[in-house]
Parts: sequence; C-alpha cells; structure tokens
Amino acid sequence: MSGEITFTIDGVQVSGQAGQTILQAAALANIYIPHLCAKRGLSPWGSCRVCTVLVNGRPQAACIQPIADGILVENDTENLRAMRRELVEMLFVEGNHFCPFCEKSGNCELQAMGYRLGMLAPQYPYFFPVRDVDASHPDLFLDRNRCILCARCVRASQELDGKHAYGFVGRGAHKHVAANSTSGLGGTDAAVSDMASEICPVGSLMKKRVGYAVPIGQRMYDSKPIGSDIEKGAQPAQAGGAR
Repeated sequence: MSGEITFTIDGVQVSGQAGQTILQAAALANIYIPHLCAKRGLSPWGSCRVCTVLVNGRPQAACIQPIADGILVENDTENLRAMRRELVEMLFVEGNHFCPFCEKSGNCELQAMGYRLGMLAPQYPYFFPVRDVDASHPDLFLDRNRCILCARCVRASQELDGKHAYGFVGRGAHKHVAANSTSGLGGTDAAVSDMASEICPVGSLMKKRVGYAVPIGQRMYDSKPIGSDIEKGAQPAQAGGAR
C-alpha cells in the first residue's frame, strides 16, 4: 500500500500511513498509549507528556512523534509506567482535585489515569493553590483549580468551533486558561453546544445543571479502565488519532 509504514511497539508489528503519529497508529492497532492532552480531531499539542514512549531507546511524546519505517517503540515498561505515574501525581498536587466531591468523578480522565497507573497517593506535597472560578456564563463554568493546562478547550474552540473563546495567560506557575472577554466567560461567544464545552478531560470546564445527571456507578470509568475501548478496537467515528 502506498505510503504504508511498518514498525513495532513492544515487539508487535504495527502498520500505519505516512504522516501519522505513533499515538494515532497505535490506537488504530488497538494498542493503548496513556495520554491526557491528546484528543481525536485536535491538532497535536504535546504538553502533558503522559504519552512518552521510547523510540529506539530515546524518549519521545507519542502524540507528536511521526512514525517511521523500522523504529522500535517501547510503550509498556515498568520505567515508563513509573514515569507516567509521577507525571499524573504532579498534576494532582499542582491543582485542587478532590475527587469524592467533584461532579466529574467517574468521567474524569485524570482520575481514571491515576487508577490505571496504580497511583494510590501522591508522593509530592500538595500546592493547594488559590484559583478563580468563573461562573459568569449562564450555561458553563470554568474552575481553574482543576485545570491541567491540556489546551483541549483552546484548540477545540479554534479548530472545531471556529471561535477563540479561550486562551492562555501568564507563564510558569501563573499560566492559566482565560476567557476572551474582560467580563469573563459570560462575555464570550462560547456556547454549551460547542465542542470545546464537551472536551475537558477533568472537571474544569463544565456544563451547569448536568453535573450529577449520571449516577455514580454508571459513569464512563466506573466499570472499565481508561483506554479499554482502544484495546478492544472500539474506535470513535471522528477521524484522527487517539481518543
């Protein structure tokens, strides 16, 4: 097949097409590579680094690294699992994530990733930052305490909704998602029907009045781990890479 590329992931031969990333080709081969900032249909971002793999012995972010003929990719090793667990632990302590009280619990990808990677309790001290909650929109709220700076809402607003409702402000520990209005989220053209309103992996950008509509025990990750859909070959309909 024209443009077909063959390589291996943990000794398993995988075929893909020129231009695909390792994460995209792996998902199509029913191999799950843990990730948080990557999302099918969005441009590659590479911020969370949870998808780090070894390519010919060197660490690379699978969501932005293109496939190439003959490369040897290591995805499921104890060292990589430990590294990913530490990255997730740092995301937990850097923000305010109180899972038992969060309406995203059971549907949260960060929480589900912690379970999948075997995170029992973070080894790092909690920051307990004080961050603003923007509830100025009639149908949405933005809780920056839970934001992991994945940029999904920023990319979805620009690339899928044709808007620029969200953007980043500040640098380092002060970097945060901001609404494109001096009056907060309520002053933007963000809508509850936007893709950006659906795509947050945590409980940061949420719809009002529907947070507890699905009971605990019936939520996305209550009965099966994150990534199990990819491993079973259930691919979302939208074209692109990882779920």
